[in-house]
Amino acid sequence: LPEEYVTQLTALVSSGRRGEAVEYFMTTAMGIPVELLAQIRNDTMWPAMEKVAHTLAYDGIIMGDTMRGNPLPRGKWAAVTMPTLVMDGGESPAFFHHGAQALVDMLPNARHRRFPGQNHGVADEVLVPVLVEFFKG
Repeated sequence: LPEEYVTQLTALVSSGRRGEAVEYFMTTAMGIPVELLAQIRNDTMWPAMEKVAHTLAYDGIIMGDTMRGNPLPRGKWAAVTMPTLVMDGGESPAFFHHGAQALVDMLPNARHRRFPGQNHGVADEVLVPVLVEFFKG
């Protein structure tokens, strides 16, 4: 991502241009073609996306340089020993799969679960039983 990614998102939201912030996120961070934006803006989910536009910069702040392709330091997470479930949808873009695998490789007590046929928004009926099983221990 461009170095000014977080600054640009913050500026758009601060100036009341929440829709433009969501578009910037979608095209710049998600790689969605500009040609699809009109269709996405007409989706019933658009108002909800605009409502949470201010949170988009948070990911960029937390992830720092990793969003520009720089990996997390390997040993930094060795002390995180709590059981962790890392999940992704089988139909999600490859970067989700790579990110999930990187987390599993770094966290000492992580398990990975990929949901075939699901995208980033895994269906409740698929997700809930896996979460219940995980939290039961």
